[in-house]
Order: sequence, then C-alpha cells, then structure tokens
Amino acid sequence: MTGRKNDAVADAAKANRAPVVAALDLGQSKVACFIMKPDGVRHADRTIRVAGASHVQSKGVKGGSIINMDEAAQAIGHAVERAERASGAPVSGVIVSTAIGQMASHRVQARVSIGAHPIGDADLARAIGMALAQIRLPNRRPIHVLPIAWSVDGARGVHDPRSMRGGSLGLDLLVVSMAESAFASLSHCLELAHLDLQGVAAAPVVSSLAALEEDEMDLGCVCIDMGGGSTSAAVWSGRSLLHIESVNVGGDHVTADIARGLSTSRAGAERLKTLHGSAMASANEDREMLEAPPRGEDPAAGPVIVPRAMLKTVIAPRVEETLELLRDRLRNAGVALDPGASIVLTGGASQLNGVRELAIRVFDRPVRLGRPQRAPHLADAASGPAFCSSAGVLLRAAYGPREAVSARKLMSRQITAADAPKVHRGNIVARAAGWLRENL
Repeated sequence: MTGRKNDAVADAAKANRAPVVAALDLGQSKVACFIMKPDGVRHADRTIRVAGASHVQSKGVKGGSIINMDEAAQAIGHAVERAERASGAPVSGVIVSTAIGQMASHRVQARVSIGAHPIGDADLARAIGMALAQIRLPNRRPIHVLPIAWSVDGARGVHDPRSMRGGSLGLDLLVVSMAESAFASLSHCLELAHLDLQGVAAAPVVSSLAALEEDEMDLGCVCIDMGGGSTSAAVWSGRSLLHIESVNVGGDHVTADIARGLSTSRAGAERLKTLHGSAMASANEDREMLEAPPRGEDPAAGPVIVPRAMLKTVIAPRVEETLELLRDRLRNAGVALDPGASIVLTGGASQLNGVRELAIRVFDRPVRLGRPQRAPHLADAASGPAFCSSAGVLLRAAYGPREAVSARKLMSRQITAADAPKVHRGNIVARAAGWLRENL
C-alpha cells in the first residue's frame, strides 16, 4: 500500500511540473485557442479536460496564407488572452494547427540488412535514421514524420518487427510538409503576438485524432476538414496516416459567391448562409423569401429580397465543386481507399445544411459529421466540428502518437544529421526505442 501511495505522490508531483499545453487553431474564418492544464489528462479513459477555450474572428489570413502580419498577430493575441482568462493559466507558447502553407505529404522508404540475430531496437533505429536521411524537400518545412508500415524480407503489414528474423528490414515513413515561406510568416506572426511557436500541426491530421474512432483509423477512413479558406483531407488505414491533400477552397468562398450572386454585403451573405443556407433542396423554398442588406451605404437602397431557392443554387455548386476537386486529387495521388472506408467531416463549413448529403453523393460512401470525441467537458459553443483541430492538438500532446523527430528539430530542420542514428550510439537507440514503444 505504501508503495502505491508513494507512486501516486510521485505522479502528482510530476503532473504539477508538467507544462500547460495551448493549442491555437489558425484559419481564415476564426482563431481558436484551447488550454489544457497538467491535471487535464485523464489516463483512465484517455480523455482530456480543457481548462479554457476561446475563439475570435480571424484577420489577416486569406487564400492559405498570412497576408497581414499585424492583423493576424492581433487576432491570435485576443484568442489566447481570452483562453488565459477562462483557464487562469498563463501561456508563453502555442502549438499551431492550420491548413495554410500548401500542405502536402511525401513518402520515404528505407531498407537495411539484418544479420542472423532477431530484429531489435538497434535495427529499427538504423531504419529510421536511413529514412530520415532521405528527406529532401527544397523550400518546404517538414512538420510531421509518422510511420506507415514495416516489412521483413518484403512481407508488408508488419506492425512490430522486433524479435522477427529475416534478411532485410523495410520502413515507410510519411512526411507532412508546408511551404518554407508560410512557416517563416507563421513564426514571425507568433513573435509579434509575443508567443513561442512550439510546433505546427496539419489541421486534418489533428482533427482526425479528435473526431475518428479507433475502428475508423484501422478499417479505413478519410477525415475531411472543411475550413473557411481551405478544405483538406487525411487518409487513414491500418491505424496509419497514409496521405494528406488540400485545396484552397472553403466556406468563405461560399460566402463570397452569395455576396456576388445576390448583390449583398459580405456580412449579409454570411448571415444568410448561417441562418438559411443549404446545399440541398428543401420543401417550400420557392415560396420562402429572404431579406439581406444591400451592398454599399446608399440610404435610399432597399433590402435585397430573394427566394430561398436562389440561395441554394449559389451554395450547392460551390460545395459540390470543392468536394469533387478533393476527390479527384485523392484519386490522382494514387490513394486507394479501402472498400469499406468511410468519410468523416470536420471544420466549421461542414455544419452547413446538406453538406453531409452532398458528400455522400460525391464520394459514394458513408459520411458522418465529426466532433471532438474525447473532450467530454467542452461547452456547447466549443464542442462542434469546428473545434476538432484544437482538441486534436491537446489529445496528441497527451497521448501521442509521438513522432520520429521532435517538433523542435523539425522546426529547426536539424533532422538529417542529428537523427540519422549509428548503431553504437546508445542514446539514439534508446530514444528511438522509446518512440517505437509508443507507436507500435
């Protein structure tokens, strides 16, 4: 009994020393901040408790890029300050989830020879080092390095090759990267907001961690994150991330189409989309009339009055085009979806009426709307599909998966020399073994 009591005390002391984790979701339509204190990790049921959450309207982000540093930094600062007040915990640095920077994924492979001995951690470390040494992405910054699969003598599908015997050991790694210029802009923006950039995560990757069930990751699933400025997807199978894809079209493009098509202001178009918008036909929409403010400041101009059916004719083509473009890019990338693979929609734009039904038609697969699965205490205002990315960052920090290279090394690009391990370097082997234990 005394031993267990001492362990509990030690665990509590360790938790008290653990840092506060802050997730910042930077998009074109909103900036959200979630803060998790050390006691927010609930290992018993693998959930988290968010101590403070906030979101504000985004500024300075458009077309998948930061276009105004000062405005973006100001919006980030406001979001973080509100979350700090709600949590009572000061924040010095954040992990940013975003879809800016033309994010893309790349596969690297490595194969090492194995002697007569059973495969051990040193062999796995050699394979990891050889794969990392092959990463060559000019003008791009790696932000994720994740394992896809191991193979022994060409036999694929091996989850944990340790203790197996064979002549060769193979490894596939997935490297997710963003444009170097976008990374530099993001770093400078965080500096202006007086925050330390502790890591960058691809929005569809961390949204998957919050919204997908274990079975969906195992049997095959595509998590589509529908943001304001872009729509991105993460493809999963066999519990591994296989590919990510992104198109710079999102919910704000629908708003712009409404503003142009109905000759109303952008604010009026956003209100129409939120309150009355739908991507599918509904009953009596021809007879239901909607009112929107006119564009400009002419006091003599009357309101814009249109039938609700006209709103659908503007929204549906844009949403369908976006989903079809994403579907075609996945096909062109050679990503073979499992026959039973499903679709899970996240992001603010996924909440528009009729999007789920339209996605079923475009992908010809089961589709559901995703929400943060393992953050049960979130307030209603922060528990919808729009906040999967923020929750996913905290879940990743709490439970992994750990990656082959730390966020700090990825950000500093010190991944080829520092992480191409030699077998006799015990510290590298031990570090790689720790990573393997948490990922296999």
